[in-house]
Order: sequence, then C-alpha cells, then structure tokens
Amino acid sequence: MEHTDPTEHPRPLLRRPWTSLDGEWEFAADPDLAGTVGGIAFDRTIRVPYAPETPASGVQWTGRLHRAWYRRRLPGRAGDRRTVLHFGAVDRVCDVWVGGTHVASHEGGYTPFGVDVTDSLGDDGADLVVRADDDPLDLEAPRGKQDWRDEPHEIWYPRTTGIWRTVWLEQVAQRHIADVQWRGHPRTMRVDVRVQLATPVSGARLHLRLRAGDRLLVDDAVRVDGAVVERTVQVGDGGIDDRSRLLWRPGPDPVLLDAELALITDDGEVLDEVESYTALRSVEVGDGRLLVNGRPAPLRLVLDQGYWPDTGATPPDVAALRRDLELTRALGFTGARKHQKTEDPRYLALADRMGLLVWAEMPSAYRPGPTASARLLREWADVVVAHRGFPSVVAWVPLNESWGVQEAAVDERQRGLIRAMAATADALDGTRPVSANDGWETLGGDILGVHDYEQDPAVLGERYATAEDLERVATGRRPDGYLADLERAGVAGRAVVLSEFGGVALRSPEDEGWGYADATSPEDLLARYRAQWAAVHGSTALAGACWTQLTDTYQEVNGLLGMDRVPKVDLEALRRATLGEPEAAPAPTVQPTTSPPS
Repeated sequence: MEHTDPTEHPRPLLRRPWTSLDGEWEFAADPDLAGTVGGIAFDRTIRVPYAPETPASGVQWTGRLHRAWYRRRLPGRAGDRRTVLHFGAVDRVCDVWVGGTHVASHEGGYTPFGVDVTDSLGDDGADLVVRADDDPLDLEAPRGKQDWRDEPHEIWYPRTTGIWRTVWLEQVAQRHIADVQWRGHPRTMRVDVRVQLATPVSGARLHLRLRAGDRLLVDDAVRVDGAVVERTVQVGDGGIDDRSRLLWRPGPDPVLLDAELALITDDGEVLDEVESYTALRSVEVGDGRLLVNGRPAPLRLVLDQGYWPDTGATPPDVAALRRDLELTRALGFTGARKHQKTEDPRYLALADRMGLLVWAEMPSAYRPGPTASARLLREWADVVVAHRGFPSVVAWVPLNESWGVQEAAVDERQRGLIRAMAATADALDGTRPVSANDGWETLGGDILGVHDYEQDPAVLGERYATAEDLERVATGRRPDGYLADLERAGVAGRAVVLSEFGGVALRSPEDEGWGYADATSPEDLLARYRAQWAAVHGSTALAGACWTQLTDTYQEVNGLLGMDRVPKVDLEALRRATLGEPEAAPAPTVQPTTSPPS
C-alpha cells in the first residue's frame, strides 16, 4: 500500500491517501443571520483553514460574527469508490450541503467529523456549501479562551469562527475500516485491537501487521463476520530485551509500533488498506506519582495555549507544530498541558514520536445550566474518542478552575457534572488518570491539580515541601478561599501536581499586556524562574509541576517565548533552571600571550 506520513496526515491513527481541500474558498459573512443556502452572496475569498478573524485568512473580520458561509467545488465521483468529506474542526454548529442536498449537521467546535458525499456528487463534481453558526455571546457553549466581548480582555482572546482545521477528502470502498482502537499492555507484551467496519462484512478476513522499525512483530489474520473485529496479539518474544526495547516511554527514545491493516475477501480481493500505529505503554498513578509503564515519569510541564500571531488557534503549518514541541523539549520540559483547546492531531503524532507527554483538556463553557452541561458532556465524549489513541496523551482535564461550574460548592447538579465528565473519560478510555476540575474544587480523579501563582519562592517551597504539607493543601482552603477538593478527601491514592505556577511577564514599558508578576529584565526573569523551579524541585511529595506559560498569547505576556516564538532568555539557561541544574560556569578568561624576546 502507499505509505503516508502520520505527522503530515490530518488523521494520523487511520491513514489512507488523502486530498487536502485547504486553500482559497468563496466566503460570506452573515452576522445578522439573513442568508439562505441558495440566496447568500459569496462576496469574499477566504483562505481555509484559517478562521475569518485571523490575518492569514485574508478576511480579518473584526467584531462579532454569528454566522459564516463557505463554498467551493468538489471533484466528481471516483469510479466505484465512495468519497468521504472530512472536517478537522468547525466552530461551532456546522451544516453541510453538496450539490444542493443537505448531507451533514455537526455540533462541537473542537472535534472532527466526516460524511460520505458520494450520492450527492455528479461525474463532474458538485458545489460544497458550509454554514457555521457560532453565537459570540453564548456563554453556555464550550468556547475555551474565546472572548465574548468585542475586544480581548484579561485571559480571553480573539474568537475562532467557522472552519479552523484542515478540510480533506478520501476515497474508500463500500466495505471499509471506519475506526481502529488500540490498547497496549506492557506487562504482558500484548496489544488489543478493536476494528469497526463501516458495514457488516462476511466471507473475508482482517490481516494485521505490527512492526517496530524494520522488525516484523505480528503477522496475523482473523475471520470477519460482522461489523466489529476484536483481537489480542502477542508482541515480541516476551524476553528481557523486548521488555526494555519495545516500550514507549517519555524521553528521546519512544518506541512506536507501526500497523498495517487490510480487509481481504476469501477470493483475495483487497477491499481496504489502512495504516495506523500504537505503543506498548501504560499510565497510572501510584505512590503519589504518575507512572508510565510502572515507573515514575518526571512531570516538568509547560502550559501551552497554542496560538500564533497571524493564524490564531490554527498552526501556520506542521513545521510550526514541530517547532513548538522542539522548543518545549529544548527548555527542559517533559511535555505540555494543552490549555483550553484541543490541538491538531498532527501535534499529538509528533509528540508521540518525540517522547513528550501531553495533558488533554476540554475547552470550557462559562455559564452553568442544563444546556451547558449537555453540550459539555457530548463534546467531551467526542474529544476523548478523538484523543485516546495517542500514546503521548497521559492525562485528561475535563474542567478547569470551576469555569462553567462556579457554584459547584453549593449546587449538586454542578458537582454531578464534574463527576460525570471524569466518569466519561474513564468509560470511553479508562487507561489514563483524570484531573477532574484542575486548579481547585475538584471531585474524585487520580490527579489533584493545584494552581498557585505565589511569587515568593520561599513561601511556595514551604507550602508543598512534604507529604504532610500536601495533605493540608488537599483538605484545607486556599489563600483565595476556595477548597482544593470539595470533599476534602485528602491525598491518598492521588498524585498532586502544581499544574499552574509562575506566570512571570517580561514586557516593555509601552506594552499593555500583563502577567501574574513582572520581571524587570531578562536576568530578573531568569532569576525568578530559577528560584521558583528550585522550590518545586525541593518538594519531596509533588508529582510534578506546570509552568505558565510557553509563549505570550495576545495580551497575556507571561511566556518564556514571545508569541513569535523568540526566547526572552537564553534557552540553555532556562533549560538548566527547569531541570534544577546549577548555572553554567562562566567561560574562563584567557590572558593574551606574548612571545619571549628573541
């Protein structure tokens, strides 16, 4: 089969040849909701997949935009193959027409979806029309950091309306593989695979190959009779070498198992072929630590909000995603907490290959209520399903700082939502720990995430120094009055992570941005950074910490890097501080030599 690069493919875990539809589309803004599918005037051009609010889109829409329309031409039918149209993400309620026929509706601004459009295509193609509704004032919608005011304020940023991830096509057989779900078991050196077929199939077999590099580990075939195939295969010989050389682990040498799956009839006809990958990797909490394959994993994380100056929440290209991960590693971090957005799947595929850890988070709603709860539960389920196959994802964060559940301390329905979102991650995945309401007012979960922007390193160090100190934090009230845990359940069975701290800004006098504290110079920023990480490293009980933040994000200028990804301080000096290593010794001064008189 034709091999595809998982770090370039918009769906890395289920790959076939694909065709990008990114580029110039016709566009119409419809802030007054006045247009109709047959009557809207497409009077602009937009560059997909960039949101109309961004410079890169070519539109640079300012103000509120309740509805956006898109149009372009699709190619004609591909013989007896089916054509599936895929959207990486459309914010927030999307309707799709092909050839004048309504073919799909989707709600959820942060999750992918696809639709078979074959029956609406002619031999010479058809017009594709997309309508995206995104009420800028709807605080019960999962919106993450998207502002509801006309101008960005405090920690909220410009809105992301409409198409903001890759749109693409693939051709498939009528009988094809629709989904693949993996689960690796490093202790037993086995891999479970569950394959969902688009339609029931009989008189065929599923052929599976797994490789580690050039080494063929599994060559397996199983009869197919129905729409679901489940299989468990042994990987390697189970000896000591394989148990050390075939596991995915954080760091520079993660091992991924490349997969090929083929659906083949008894007559030898190949109905479908796909590429995927998985890993032998487990994640759990034990002895107050995050364990990867049963061993403590260092959690030196950085908060990463994933915005770029010209493209907003959409990366400029895959190279920009790779650069962010390379900078994360160069700064000494072992991974990132992706904050209030879901990231492009290619970011996760790159993290898988670089051995970096990722916390996956649900973008928040901001007004409690039954509508918000229903939307959050539905979209969070889709987020978990979309992310659960990536080995680099090691924790779920369904809620952050009680956003959208502000009265959880006194409202049982809001406490029920916290529990339900944590339970959703367990039910649909069950292989990763959960930080149920990261920051404070959590309920259950294996991780107790604590946010603390205390700037005095001595106070920070004393607050989290020992297991007894963490127990006081977990069962008591914070300085701001919030309970860390609504049930005051304590630390037992959990890992405590200082999942936001720092936030030190370095800005010029004319800069209107802000941070949780201000450094006066690059040297001052480095000194503050080093002292706060030293306080964290001095703890004998914390499972890890997450610095705020990787880059400046619009008016929030507390990044280690500018929004343009230019470091504010020498990268090597920051890396040493992150790791808790001593400062580099100054280079010795070399005295000039003189030749002796002749």
